[in-house]
Amino acid sequence: MTQPFAGTRLLLIARFDDAFNAHNALRRRALERLGCAVTVVDPHERGLLDRLRRLDLEGRIALALRQANPEIVLTIRGEGLGREQIRALRKESGARWVNWFPDDIRALGLIQQVADLYDRVFVTGSDLVAALQAGRHDGVRYLPLGCDPSFHRPMRSRGPFRANVVFAGTATPRREEFLSLLVEFGLALWGPGWRKTTLKDYCRGELGVAEDYVRAYAGATVAVNIHQSLDSDPARDIRSCNARLFEVAAIGICQVVDARADLGRHFEDNAEILVCQNPGELKGLVKRALENNPYRERLAANARHRALREHTYMHRMAELLSSVSGKQTAVSGER
Repeated sequence: MTQPFAGTRLLLIARFDDAFNAHNALRRRALERLGCAVTVVDPHERGLLDRLRRLDLEGRIALALRQANPEIVLTIRGEGLGREQIRALRKESGARWVNWFPDDIRALGLIQQVADLYDRVFVTGSDLVAALQAGRHDGVRYLPLGCDPSFHRPMRSRGPFRANVVFAGTATPRREEFLSLLVEFGLALWGPGWRKTTLKDYCRGELGVAEDYVRAYAGATVAVNIHQSLDSDPARDIRSCNARLFEVAAIGICQVVDARADLGRHFEDNAEILVCQNPGELKGLVKRALENNPYRERLAANARHRALREHTYMHRMAELLSSVSGKQTAVSGER
């Protein structure tokens, strides 16, 4: 495999764990596969030497800047870094500073507070791009979320991970409204909060680690993806797509997803995924997919092919690095 960014020194500031922040390990892996020499600072994890030196986050980043001499500093959200800290740290080296916010329009206020301090800001929705550019943030770029085919992959799931219809994610009133119409099809719910809802009897667990999230969706006949939302009309209030869209596609399961304005940029409705506008449509699409095996399997195969061809973290990181460095390159589809 060619490494188009071989030797690029990059400092990655991001949280790492096996659950909510598991995506960051996949992003790091993609950067390394592209040839980057990656140094990591986790805002919430101090090593023994850091504790002995009594270094706070700013001190740990300053030390990493001196030792690694990165060409690019990439932060995910920039957690723990205020404006004055960023300004001070930027004086430590000539690196270009980049922030990728893997959040939707609800994070607009946070992004606006620091966007001017970065050379590039990447966001996951066209609504965020428009709002930030209207505020004269010229370094804003659209970069959707993605998947890692070595992690988000088809597998044989048994026992509690096998179900006709699966949703894995935090309980919300809107999700409860949509999913309540699917109980007759053999619904399995995974994630926090469901045991406090009317659907508590369908909850099979909270999925403490990311590997179980993959097992849960891999064991589905049909996967359901309902976005979090500020409003009852998700296509109106939030345009961006969640990571689940790309991850379920890579896992190779037929997916029914609620409408998002940016969806058409990534997958084709009724050819790769199924898109619903309301709970009634969701029920009808799930029923059709369950009853028509060839149709369901074709959708799943097409979506997986598209995900591996265009939507992996290798693609995302290559696009980010190209934008920052000015070096144009392309990444072939992963397997």
